[in-house]
Amino acid sequence: MDDWNELRLVLAIQRAGSLTAAAKALGVDHSTAFRRLNAIEANLGARLFERLPGGTYQATSAGQRMAAAAERMEDETLALDRDITGRDHRLSGRLRITSSETLAYCVLTRHLATFRQAHPGIVVELVIDNRVLSLSRREADIALRPVRPKEGDLWGRKLADVAWTLYGAFAYLEANGGSVASPSDLGRHSLIGWEEATAGIQAADWIGRAATRDAFVYRTNSLVNQLCAARAGIGLALLPCYLGDSDPDLARALREPVPELAGELWIVTHADLKGTARVRAFFDIVGEGLAREHDLFEGCRAERTGRSQKKNAAS
Repeated sequence: MDDWNELRLVLAIQRAGSLTAAAKALGVDHSTAFRRLNAIEANLGARLFERLPGGTYQATSAGQRMAAAAERMEDETLALDRDITGRDHRLSGRLRITSSETLAYCVLTRHLATFRQAHPGIVVELVIDNRVLSLSRREADIALRPVRPKEGDLWGRKLADVAWTLYGAFAYLEANGGSVASPSDLGRHSLIGWEEATAGIQAADWIGRAATRDAFVYRTNSLVNQLCAARAGIGLALLPCYLGDSDPDLARALREPVPELAGELWIVTHADLKGTARVRAFFDIVGEGLAREHDLFEGCRAERTGRSQKKNAAS
């Protein structure tokens, strides 16, 4: 085989398990990927994938060997790319950041504005994705993550602890008996939660255990939409304090953060990129800026007094 794109196609199919997903990942249409795979198998005289019902592609032993070789080549290419990029001392070019939806919604963007003012030659690409993107494969240059990184080739630091508690609109709380003394009181409230099929999200699991299924009147997989639903008075939402405390239309329904939901915020890059000027500048400006807001993340910032302010304005 003398074309790297052939190996990339085989690797993409092996990873995705389908031709359609592989074509999408490579930015080609399905028919092109189909023709290319048939041509590769014809040239090799070997079948690389078994076509299974439902559009699933399962690698044969030959396909597995080829995908493994392609992955080794990809690793070498990415390592070379990181090595060259890691020696880049220019404060210009592209910087790809990945962050959760909630962090980008209420805190991160103003720090990105400060970064852009300091370094106008750097183009920031922000990928809003709650998945953990691969820094080794350059899916992003820097990640802001809610968990401590486990990969040994990553480098970064913890910026803050992250607290969670329950929030509701002022009018909702006033109409429903005020704040919640403890999670055991949730049964008398309308709740906003995640989709029932959601699994593995600690906050979703906690509120699912704390209340009966009938208590949930609204479900969505978006925390920002849960915030909007709480603001509209639909019910109580379990939110990170940096999101709930930043909204002037919400008040804490449960005064103290939930201890079991304490998390962390990390800023991480690949170890090969930590010497890049763009990466260092981002850590210095955005990382330090977020760290200075640790009281907001940790739920220690004074709760807003929006209810009394509204009463004073009305009088």
